[in-house]
Amino acid sequence: MAAMGEEGERSELEEASNLFTPLLLTTDENFAPGHRACIGCGEALAVRHVCKALGTNVIVVNATGCIEIFSSLLPQTSWRMPWIHTLFENVGAVVSGVEAAYKAQIRKGKIPDRGVKFVGIAGDGGTTDIGLQALSGALERGHNILYCCFDNEAYMNTGIQRSSSTPYGAWTTTAPVGKRSIGQMTWKKNMPEIVVAHRIPYVATACPSYPLDLMEKVQKGLETEGPAYLHILSVCPTGWRSAPEETIEIGRLAVETGVFPLYEVIHGDYRLSVDFPVLRPVKDYLRRQGRFRHLTEKDIDRIQARVEEDYAKLREKAGAN
Repeated sequence: MAAMGEEGERSELEEASNLFTPLLLTTDENFAPGHRACIGCGEALAVRHVCKALGTNVIVVNATGCIEIFSSLLPQTSWRMPWIHTLFENVGAVVSGVEAAYKAQIRKGKIPDRGVKFVGIAGDGGTTDIGLQALSGALERGHNILYCCFDNEAYMNTGIQRSSSTPYGAWTTTAPVGKRSIGQMTWKKNMPEIVVAHRIPYVATACPSYPLDLMEKVQKGLETEGPAYLHILSVCPTGWRSAPEETIEIGRLAVETGVFPLYEVIHGDYRLSVDFPVLRPVKDYLRRQGRFRHLTEKDIDRIQARVEEDYAKLREKAGAN
């Protein structure tokens, strides 16, 4: 944990954190096994953890994508809770509409208030790209929702096409490697920071390689009054060209190298969930994935410098420097 000040001091961030209920785990599996996810799918594991923390008194709105495809092939479903499949681009609009309709029905006395929570789910393509407008509108309007982005860093469901969340230097089918191309030519869009700019009450990053941290953040998002956003790294062995049995380890390496830091932003205050004053080299993370196998030492050094710069800025925001 990052230090939050001298012993005995209590920052506003600590006080805000203490408002949340301690995590209690359930043995119930609210996301049923038997789905069709690929072997070693980090996204399927993340959804399982998220659903444990959500409980069943929720309505989930899920965009087209890997999660929807592998979990809901008719006539079967893995969702043991109310679940709506919607289009790639409009999860933000649909989940905010359902939330608004629920409040209107209560206000008119047509239904009792049963404390139902509303959750939007989409991948990086449905969040950072074609779903960004609808999500931004939902955040700006202040709907009482939790939005979870499951980030596997490409459009994996339709053939490993690059998204704005694809990291620099990664191979994809639409950012191929060649004599004049390194693969992905641009840096990964920092979606959590874009959401923070909306000044919503709760923003966090998470990874299923750290399951308790992930589930605690889901619970905090549910308990937050107003919009909450959770950005979840989801290792994809198929698209990342990694070994299925190494999914958990690769997720941990993403965090330990600073490529995907874990943090929270509570009412504008930053808090590092795990702090590494000394990061592992990014090559420890990159070399486990075939999508980066073409990178030269010069390329890796450039990525290393970018990661260190971004991590230093994050630590400064969290008061860890």
